[in-house]
Amino acid sequence: MELGFSEIIVVILAIIVLFGPDKIPSIARDLGLGVRKMKGAMEDIKTEILKETDNPVAEIKREIEKVKEAAKEYDPTHELRRDLDLTATSKTDQLSDSHQGPVSR
Repeated sequence: MELGFSEIIVVILAIIVLFGPDKIPSIARDLGLGVRKMKGAMEDIKTEILKETDNPVAEIKREIEKVKEAAKEYDPTHELRRDLDLTATSKTDQLSDSHQGPVSR
């Protein structure tokens, strides 16, 4: 929405006619204070929103990194190898000829 020069002059004249030249400075001052307060409030809200949205994202990223590290350290074949080694050892013990005593063949 663009205002041309003539439109701005009409608005200024309407303000002078409606409020009078004595009240214009106080109206402008109050309007300026209101605009500053609104800008400050918007900045505060923006900061709070960014803080609240950034915090969970960073927390999720840390959790993902923890899971990645745990996945690198985890070896699913470790238990299988251990079970196979135990089974192979017991089979080898059963087949060894270290038995002493009478054998019927």
